[in-house]
Amino acid sequence: MTGLPVSAVRVTVPGSTANLGSGFDTLGMALSLYDAVSVRVVDGAAGSACVSVEGQGAAELPTDERHLVVRVIHKALAELGFAAPALRLHCQNSIPQSRGLGSSAAAIVAGVAAAFGLAGFDLRDKENPDRALQLAAVWEGHADNAAASLFGGFVVAWQESGRFHAVRMRPHPDVSPIVLVPQEESLTHTTRGLLPERVPHADAAFAASRAALAVHAITSDPALLLAATDDRLHQNYREPAWPETIALVRRLRAAGIAAAVSGAGPTVLAFPPGGALPAGIASGIAPNGFDELRLPVDPAGVRVEPQV
Repeated sequence: MTGLPVSAVRVTVPGSTANLGSGFDTLGMALSLYDAVSVRVVDGAAGSACVSVEGQGAAELPTDERHLVVRVIHKALAELGFAAPALRLHCQNSIPQSRGLGSSAAAIVAGVAAAFGLAGFDLRDKENPDRALQLAAVWEGHADNAAASLFGGFVVAWQESGRFHAVRMRPHPDVSPIVLVPQEESLTHTTRGLLPERVPHADAAFAASRAALAVHAITSDPALLLAATDDRLHQNYREPAWPETIALVRRLRAAGIAAAVSGAGPTVLAFPPGGALPAGIASGIAPNGFDELRLPVDPAGVRVEPQV
């Protein structure tokens, strides 16, 4: 066994949506869709792991030390001054994999949170939130999804002098996210490859205005969400990867409903007035259809509970 002060924890982490239109790699929101991971230190070879998975990704994810949560736990423990123990994990996954709902960021945040819990550190205490954000965002490459899963609510994230930062804000109570999830998966690195290195100055100015407006709309005036979620920065460039997603975004917006691509796609994020979409608005676009999920904003972020 190791010198860890806590031998077992349970971590519950929310999924997230990012960008929210033009807030590329900057705006994020935690959603009430959760993965839960039970982690226990066991006797065995240092750095080894046995993982069981149920729910999303159960047939595809590794069941040994290659599992992302395990790799993050071991990395984070090393940063906290502890050797990699042998671990047993049980993952209950509700966040769809590779759909633009922050599944990888949630796994990374779960690993960081589990490491802090096993090390006996309170994630909310003093400098620990910032330490956790650095570990998660460095692994993820940007902080929008990771910060949302860590802190909950609505976040604005940025990077400065090699460090990641985020501020959390409380969304207006009338902000009622709905996501429309297709069957197809998407890989962030693939869709990022469709983005140009440069965009016209007018499009950059448009994106800046809409991202700034989104902060006001989400926190104070949801009536402005239709304008605030408009985008010229990245969504249209990604249309070849998922034309059905972009078609649905356009149909929703034409009907007066604020809509955008969720993260790297292909899920669509919508903020319908009154919290409900018109019947049948997503039908006939994707071959296998879209699953509609009403997901209130998660207010709390990741939660860690010591286990006996």
